[in-house]
Amino acid sequence: MEDYYINNTSQDQSYNYSNITTDYYNSNFNTTQYYKEVPFIMQVLTYIIIAIGLPLSLMAIYALYYMVQSDQVAPIFVINLLISDLLQFCYMIVEVSEPEHKAIQMVSGLFYFFGLFASVGFMVCIALERYLVIVHPLWYRFRRTIKTSVALCAVVWVQPFVFIFAFSFIDQAQMAIVIYLLLPFPLLIFFLVGTFKALSASISVSSDEKRRIVGILVLVLLIYTLLFLPIILNFLKLCIYNMYDIYEDILTTLSLIFVRFSPLADLVLYVFMRKGTVDKLLASVCCCRMDSNDISSPSV
Repeated sequence: MEDYYINNTSQDQSYNYSNITTDYYNSNFNTTQYYKEVPFIMQVLTYIIIAIGLPLSLMAIYALYYMVQSDQVAPIFVINLLISDLLQFCYMIVEVSEPEHKAIQMVSGLFYFFGLFASVGFMVCIALERYLVIVHPLWYRFRRTIKTSVALCAVVWVQPFVFIFAFSFIDQAQMAIVIYLLLPFPLLIFFLVGTFKALSASISVSSDEKRRIVGILVLVLLIYTLLFLPIILNFLKLCIYNMYDIYEDILTTLSLIFVRFSPLADLVLYVFMRKGTVDKLLASVCCCRMDSNDISSPSV
């Protein structure tokens, strides 16, 4: 009886050991497959983003520059936003070229964060400028000048440099990045809600301009929510739990992929700055909503 118990016990232990070994092997196999496939996917997506975004960004900057020459202030912030995207493209080009010197990789990484933080600031400036057109139209009409916009752009460009220099001396750098990237989120929501509330009271702005302004504000909030919020939540998770495993690494990779699409999404803002096709599209959407409301409302 004792021999039988010992044999069964040894069999169970060997069975459990084999299960653990199998699970460990499968985990290592999945991890190996992950580290083989993800860099290739990231590289292909980076090539696509560069090939599409870089020439279109240069063309959009060129076209918006002529809009500024015709004494239009609004495109200035979009131009600077696209310039910050060019810094991110420079980092992507260096990354896919795989330089041997670590100094080049470090400098390009600093340029990437510099451009990323600056793009967040210019998105807030775009939303603020569109908010002022609707909520404070008289103040905006008499106070808006190209010099004021250029001065504000200079402040936005200096601010990421100060932040990067400051958080390099802080132990909790990830938490500082989370706070920095989370601050614009309530501002963007406030600008959108305030614009919706003051939309009907604004008389000096045409209906086409109102639709375009609301479209820009909604687009900026969507870009920030869909592309920037995942990486903010990922940094926040790393700060709170301080964990690292394959699943967390997958979430990190996905958040990095999302934020890399932000330069392509910023190009849609250029489309909203142009009059014509977008006005017709927004007008048709508004008309469809009005028609659906008329149909759904009962007749008295």
